[in-house]
Amino acid sequence: MIYADNAATTKMSEAAIEMMVKAARESWGNPSSLYAHGQKAKEALEKAREDVASVIGASPREIYFTSGGSEADNQAILSAAAAGRKKGKMHIVSTAFEHHAVLHTLEKLGREGFEITLLDVHEDGLVVPSEAEAAIREDTCLVTVMYANNEIGTIQPIREIGEICRKKGVLFHVDAVQAVGHIPVRVEEDCIDMLSASAHKFHGPKGVGFLYARKGVRLTNLVEGGAQERGKRAGTENLPGILSMAVALKESAARMDEAAAHLVPVRDRLIQGLSEIPHSALNGDPVRRLPGNVNFCFEGIEGEALLLLLDDRGISASSGSACTSGSLDPSHVLLAIGRVHDVAHGSLRLSIGEEITEEEAAYIVRSVKEVVAYLRGFSPVWRDLTAGKRAFIL
Repeated sequence: MIYADNAATTKMSEAAIEMMVKAARESWGNPSSLYAHGQKAKEALEKAREDVASVIGASPREIYFTSGGSEADNQAILSAAAAGRKKGKMHIVSTAFEHHAVLHTLEKLGREGFEITLLDVHEDGLVVPSEAEAAIREDTCLVTVMYANNEIGTIQPIREIGEICRKKGVLFHVDAVQAVGHIPVRVEEDCIDMLSASAHKFHGPKGVGFLYARKGVRLTNLVEGGAQERGKRAGTENLPGILSMAVALKESAARMDEAAAHLVPVRDRLIQGLSEIPHSALNGDPVRRLPGNVNFCFEGIEGEALLLLLDDRGISASSGSACTSGSLDPSHVLLAIGRVHDVAHGSLRLSIGEEITEEEAAYIVRSVKEVVAYLRGFSPVWRDLTAGKRAFIL
């Protein structure tokens, strides 16, 4: 089996698994307790906080552990909105292709009276900093832009946007779920006020993540009931998950350059090979993208059929975000970059990991070529296109 859906989730590393088991056996005390078992757990918790903070260039007191990226996104955005409401600032700037954890939270705020501006991301899948600057108003309380897109993998000009927000005195939140552990992220240099991350995207466990909130940023509680996480996230800490996450993050950060050196050439060979398929198109900028991300549209086929036939050949891939895999609608990300519905339905996302070999990449290209040709062979849409009854789009 070839696993090419790392954007959906990654396999836990052996070091992360070992730490989870070790923590369950040795650090099982409640970190809030004053006796020895509790203090041992507290010490391990704070060491994990230091380790996580060091990877993104933050202070340990700026790290809050959460259940994952979605919770962190929600807390960051709702906190900025609450602060903005108190000052009469009820305008938020974001992009049209954010993860639904961001978009659905913004929709909720829209129903509560906030005005939401969604920036275009254009055909290359990139935000233009000058357009972000032009969208900021006197009543803007937050700009939230993802670091790297979860479907098409494009890496945004975060530092430039962050500098604009800092200059204008507007809070800047970054959903970095796909970026942390894969590309360098430094919150101070990037002028980031709040950042969200999730362990299972960098070989840690599911159900745990973190929120970075710069000193001075006031957080609104989503969960009440206890003084954990300096009073900002109630509930006894998931210590095995947190310690496992910290190990996975340090491990991913340490081998980031080595992983990219292997992945980028393989990624580019996949792009080159799939580009040979007639009436296909790469989605997003070919260079400014995550090292392991390849996303294509193929005209005249349905992405779901493509995925099922690839699975029969031992290739695990996706057509977009795992969070919307049950939807019959085309990807909002692909629509945001200008793909029409018919084309967006025929998409394929390959998110490869460090373990992929050249031979496996060649097998993926060969398999996709054969499956696309097979599906087009009995597609009425493809028949109409080749007969000239409909115009090709790609």
